[in-house]
Amino acid sequence: MKFNNNQSFVTSWSGGKDSCFALMEAVKLNGKPKVLMNMMNENGLVSRSHAIPEKILHQQAIELGLPMITVPSTWNDYERNFINTLRQLVEEYEINSAVFGDIDFDSNRAWEEKVCEAAGITPILPLWKQDRKDLVIKMLAEGLHCVIVSCNQQLGEGFLGKKLDDDLINRLEELDADVCGENGEYHTLVVNCPLYRNELNVEFLAKRKHNNYWFLEMKLKP
Repeated sequence: MKFNNNQSFVTSWSGGKDSCFALMEAVKLNGKPKVLMNMMNENGLVSRSHAIPEKILHQQAIELGLPMITVPSTWNDYERNFINTLRQLVEEYEINSAVFGDIDFDSNRAWEEKVCEAAGITPILPLWKQDRKDLVIKMLAEGLHCVIVSCNQQLGEGFLGKKLDDDLINRLEELDADVCGENGEYHTLVVNCPLYRNELNVEFLAKRKHNNYWFLEMKLKP
């Protein structure tokens, strides 16, 4: 898969490893990144699923040299807000495609094709159908550094704050958990990657449980 000449894109940005690596791969394929887009919870303080604070998301964007658009939304309004934001980005940034970090869930791809069609742009999935373990190993080999910031009860709070590396991959396999976290086992924060200007300086704080899922509070260090 190659981008067409002058094909510019928005990245659906979670702050975690899959969206970051999808961005990295899209750049290799000659795509031109223009903007990042993140869906927040309804109060606009943290991202959905990962619970990454808005200030940290914007710092990631600064290190990538890209603007960040954050969109507060309830789950009920999620699709409508996503489409409306894509349409706005088409006008403001002249994008013609959107990059997503999904790997192999057909339902996710179908939804992304639906929202992109509504906005008149093309969905690009650079990680699609790659082997999950091979993909994580490739991420690490290519210089992506990330930390687990949320996880399910099966893993438990002890995994919060752990850096994803070969040893952690082995531990996940021992627990019969998906090493890529594609079944919801965990989510990450990317603290460094080859596209960053500087590594994020993040302080990890309290661990808290919400609806049978563990989250790690965090803030930027001064």
